[in-house]
Amino acid sequence: MVCIRRAQPADLLKIQNCNLMCLPENYNLKYYYYHILSWPQLLHVAEMDGKIVGYVLAKMEDENPDSPVHGHITSISVLRPYRKLGIATKLMEAAHKEMVEVYDAEYVSLHVRVGNRAAFSLYSSTLGYLIHDTEAKYYADGEDAYDMRKVFVKPKPAVVEEAKEEVKKEVKQDTVEQKKRRNKKKKNK
Repeated sequence: MVCIRRAQPADLLKIQNCNLMCLPENYNLKYYYYHILSWPQLLHVAEMDGKIVGYVLAKMEDENPDSPVHGHITSISVLRPYRKLGIATKLMEAAHKEMVEVYDAEYVSLHVRVGNRAAFSLYSSTLGYLIHDTEAKYYADGEDAYDMRKVFVKPKPAVVEEAKEEVKKEVKQDTVEQKKRRNKKKKNK
């Protein structure tokens, strides 16, 4: 069973190793420390049997104070033997959840190689990302990247309050029904 959890500083070497084994874009250890210190809620690992088998490295974009609050997926990787188990989806969803709950992000962006069909399918078909733009020669080897984005749909406050009231009514109704059943049992005894 896979466990998705926030990364700890002790995990950083294992995360870096996962990155080196899977991706052509690599980062030095300082970069991971920078992320975990700056956005500790946005670095998650997938752990199976005590082994780090994947990670997602994300951050919040704050370059332009006039732009909407949004996150960015810097890197995601799952070791080859653990792919096609839904781990990447769970890692991405954990990062998305934190972006919304902690930072109130409006959307998230990422870059993906145009030729990486598996990752593109995950982002577009499974997670609901859309192509925003294509960036020519984005990667060091000259390959183009899709700039993809996913807009977070947040419930409107009125809808949330309405839902809370509905739950309260259901709980109250359940309580009334329970009392009726208890009274009926007492009478039957």
